[in-house]
Amino acid sequence: MRTSRRELLHIALATAAAGLPLVGRTQTLDTAKILTGFAAGGTVDTLARRVAAHMNGSYAKAVVVDTRTGAGGQIAITALKTSPADGSVLLVTPMSMLGIYPHTYKKLPYDPVADLAPVSLGVVFDMGFAVGPQVPATVKTVPEFLEWCKAHPTNANFGSPAPGSVPHFVGELIGRAGKVDLRHVGFRGSHPAILDMMGGQIAAVSAPVGEFLPHLSGGKVRLLATSGAARNKFVPGTPTLVEQGLKDLVFGEWFAFYLPGKAAPDVVQKAHAAVRAALADKDVVSGLAAMGLEAQSSSPAELAALLKADTEKWGPIVKAIGFTAES
Repeated sequence: MRTSRRELLHIALATAAAGLPLVGRTQTLDTAKILTGFAAGGTVDTLARRVAAHMNGSYAKAVVVDTRTGAGGQIAITALKTSPADGSVLLVTPMSMLGIYPHTYKKLPYDPVADLAPVSLGVVFDMGFAVGPQVPATVKTVPEFLEWCKAHPTNANFGSPAPGSVPHFVGELIGRAGKVDLRHVGFRGSHPAILDMMGGQIAAVSAPVGEFLPHLSGGKVRLLATSGAARNKFVPGTPTLVEQGLKDLVFGEWFAFYLPGKAAPDVVQKAHAAVRAALADKDVVSGLAAMGLEAQSSSPAELAALLKADTEKWGPIVKAIGFTAES
């Protein structure tokens, strides 16, 4: 018995030194949470909640969504950076905060590569450009909207879910294409921006297509264009920006899941398997489609490569626009 106890003590000490719980790292977590940086009711929130519901009971006994709005999504990412790396805290974020912000902020409170461990791609989608009641019903295309802005310069504005995001830059490029000073108004998510547009506080909003879908039937939101290379399958009756003469304005974006940068490979793999399974579930896929989101998973390595490519793509675009977080 003395030998047995001594061996058990050595095992316990070795396990503690390695930072592993005695019950093993494959044990189901009691609670896990998915951080988001944007307001409830939007597309990021929808993705987080759909995946969290599917992971409930399998990945962890309870999986909840933790919304941390502010600073254009940076608060949620910073919260992940300082979270435990045991798989209990994940993040779902748009690409903008990781691939574009390094070009617009002199200093970020996180390193998009070192502080985040890629888990899986979540969804891909196009941008939409819509107008509200402030704009006359006779305005049915983006070129007509730009002409209206020239005649009403005090109302020439648009909102987006965050300064320095893809929707923001799509709006900026639309204004430049029409030689219009289209003033940007940043919000904490697309949902608040659309509500202000519907209330007549701002003229237009650039946001993920899915953000507009619940409001199109009411008449207060008129989707003028989408940003893909082809018409968006969720709103096939809406022409693209290119179809309306805005050459080369083809843009899309994605949301993806991450763990803290220090997460071990087996922790990443466990989270990846859970997220991938959720994104393959028919109910999750249909629920995301209702918000204009196309479910699409990836390996961690594929996600890392995608972020690298988009970071390099957006550098020259941001430089050409001349936007900085301080501007």
